[in-house]
Amino acid sequence: MNDAQKQTLLKVARDTVEAVIKRQPMQKPQSDAPELNAPCGCFVTLKNHGRLRGCIGQFISESPLIELIADMAKASATSDPRFFADSITADELEQLDIEISVLSPLQRTDKPLDLRLGIDGIYIKKGRASGCFLPQVATEAGWSKEQFLSYCCAHKAGLPADAWREAETEVYLFTAEVFGAEFKNTDFTD
Repeated sequence: MNDAQKQTLLKVARDTVEAVIKRQPMQKPQSDAPELNAPCGCFVTLKNHGRLRGCIGQFISESPLIELIADMAKASATSDPRFFADSITADELEQLDIEISVLSPLQRTDKPLDLRLGIDGIYIKKGRASGCFLPQVATEAGWSKEQFLSYCCAHKAGLPADAWREAETEVYLFTAEVFGAEFKNTDFTD
């Protein structure tokens, strides 16, 4: 994805967050770029001075990426259950940073320790329990491979920390193209 396409997606995310927080009408985003119309997964992460304020994503989509970015930006700003009691306010908008992660397809692995820290994200599933971490989480937290897998099991999926070692637990790897911008300092042009 080129810089102009990244800027387009960041503008869509920013405009969506601003509209939903200020309760303004939103337009359905559109683009002629094939990369922005391809169906693929993504996450939109919102932070305020490094503190997480929302992060919602989807691994698979039949919708164009540009539309999924708008949907996930809206969900990150309003529907992340971790922040129902402390939702984003209009006064906070200029302090937000937006990060977009465009995902590769999931690849199941029988060798979870073959993951590449800082490159591969993980999705762990056992029965109805599941959890994921984006690739950048391991690097930001300074975790080892074992910690990355164990924290995902215990803190995201609600499984025992070592569940990733069990044959019946499904472990998937994916990569992400990650880019972002400060909300207030982003001067997008069409």
